Amino acid sequence: MVEKIKVLVVDDAAFMIKAVSELLESDPGIKIVGNARNGLEGLEKIKALRPDVITLDMDMPVMDGVTTIRHIMIEAPVPVVVLSSLFSDGGITFEALRLGVVDFLPKPSGAISHDIHRAKQQLIDRVKLAAVVNLQNIRRVKLNRWNSRELLAERYGFQSLDYLLAIGTTLGGPNTSLRLFSSLSPKLPAAAVVVQEISPKILPAFVKKFDEFVPWKVEAARDGAVLEQGVCYISSYENTITFQINSNREICLRVDTVSDKPLDTLFASAADVFEHHVIGLLLTGIGNDGTEGFARIKKKSGVTIAQEVDTCVYPNLIQCAIERGVVDRVVSENELPATIAALMESAAHVEM
Repeated sequence: MVEKIKVLVVDDAAFMIKAVSELLESDPGIKIVGNARNGLEGLEKIKALRPDVITLDMDMPVMDGVTTIRHIMIEAPVPVVVLSSLFSDGGITFEALRLGVVDFLPKPSGAISHDIHRAKQQLIDRVKLAAVVNLQNIRRVKLNRWNSRELLAERYGFQSLDYLLAIGTTLGGPNTSLRLFSSLSPKLPAAAVVVQEISPKILPAFVKKFDEFVPWKVEAARDGAVLEQGVCYISSYENTITFQINSNREICLRVDTVSDKPLDTLFASAADVFEHHVIGLLLTGIGNDGTEGFARIKKKSGVTIAQEVDTCVYPNLIQCAIERGVVDRVVSENELPATIAALMESAAHVEM
């Protein structure tokens, strides 16, 4: 008999605890083992009840969500799915993801019986995914602010735009991409485009916070933006990114509504425009999106890299690409910055 997933619900509102508990327990594979009305009480119950997953509100008395997450990751690591009305606050979302939460979902507003049941399957699915996450790969990102004027010249690089780094990721991606760009040199002769699982509603605020903590200039991908060296453009998985040449012979972004496979679209368009000057990178996630796009990159003599499965929060996305035979290199997360830099440097020497 398969054991049920044990969930602890942490929220200061009694009606929300009841609603979330009933919603989750409507699935026969999930069991609510307890609840807590604030973060401090939640920490005590984590240690006593040992849940497989926690759903966590962010705006609570005694100990708020961000502080609770900090303590959880140090004292009693367990997968956390945030369910909060502060979903639209990009700064709080950024901090929660930086600290290592598995997922961040909006708390229903208005009529609870209407909104929360409309999101029922999404929450059940995310809790089930959180229960099988590779917990040892969930860790917070240690960051330094890049707001010193003395660092601006180094930050903006002044190299030529010779390559594109196209990055695709779904669940678990924001935290991983943040760690990558914290260590990746902004002097590389490249622009970067990241498509990841994040709501378009919070993307602008999230990007603003992201920009404060990495040496790259970070912008939300916008339609018509001309690609610049040393700039990382981030887009939601709910949009598609393609590339085109404008009337000034500059490469620019096209941002459209979602297709069935946003990562395939990103990689395929990057290959068509940049050809052998593109590096495709798949990070943690679920599903099989990206495999067809990787095949296109290989056909155009670009390079495809996948994060090592053992270092992923969710390995499924990468396993699918490896099984399809479209990955040139499998690299651990810590080695990704050096590998990317070495590939661009070696390619530059070959073309000289």
